[in-house]
Amino acid sequence: MLVTRHLWDDPESCEEYGYGLGAPDGILVLKYRSSGGLAFGENREDFLHQLYWSPDGILATLYGSATTFLGPGEAFWVRRAVSHDVRAGDRQTVYRICLREAPAALNGLRAGPATIDAEAARLIETIARRGCDEATALAARRRILSGLGASSAPAPPAHVHGTGLALSVARALSHDPADPTRLDEWAERLRVSTKTLQRDFVREFGMPYTQWRTRLRLRAARVLLDSHPVTKVAHQVGYASASAFITAFTKEYGQTPGSIAPGGRAPGTPAPHDEPFPDPLRVS
Repeated sequence: MLVTRHLWDDPESCEEYGYGLGAPDGILVLKYRSSGGLAFGENREDFLHQLYWSPDGILATLYGSATTFLGPGEAFWVRRAVSHDVRAGDRQTVYRICLREAPAALNGLRAGPATIDAEAARLIETIARRGCDEATALAARRRILSGLGASSAPAPPAHVHGTGLALSVARALSHDPADPTRLDEWAERLRVSTKTLQRDFVREFGMPYTQWRTRLRLRAARVLLDSHPVTKVAHQVGYASASAFITAFTKEYGQTPGSIAPGGRAPGTPAPHDEPFPDPLRVS
């Protein structure tokens, strides 16, 4: 089943793909495309578990009093009847997967980050398009569930370019962009030299640590600016002052954060140019 809606406001579009609906082994995938920021708002679903995943940007998730940021290598899992809030940045695709069964690996998780392997991510995109038959989709559902896991210090993927040290740091920073830890402090924790860790960042992401951290913070800020004031966003992503944040944002995107803060951008106005953010888990 496919339903496409084009709305005046965000989301720009929402496509719905359902297979085996009504049965315990069914799956419903909602594919959203944002023009401005995409906010699902605080909600709960009493009958279905939900999984949120974006292949091309950061998700900001709120559960309880904690805000967590997730990169493309992770998803946000929510058990039925648990209140939560999920937000995405502008020009971003978000998949919302609804299920009646929970994978065994996430049985103890009420709401929080979950790992998603490359094959599960590929299959989500495969079944959320026209022409996918129900048998194929239901088989894919089983593989998607087996590709989810608890997010707790996973081993570096086999295809890393460097030592995996930079990936460990990137995972931690992706959850908390405001973390003030310096490169030398990370190196001390990992028991390597600062030079070694810096080289690993360049191998994995094509840029030094400080540049990668700045881009992470600004991408995380883009997720929040549609619904939070500039001063609050600056603090949440790690800037000591709003002026420092505004300077960095303007340098990166060519316009001030106020232009996409609440009420700052008229509906339908294109977002500032943005290159894909380096995925901390799946490096090409």
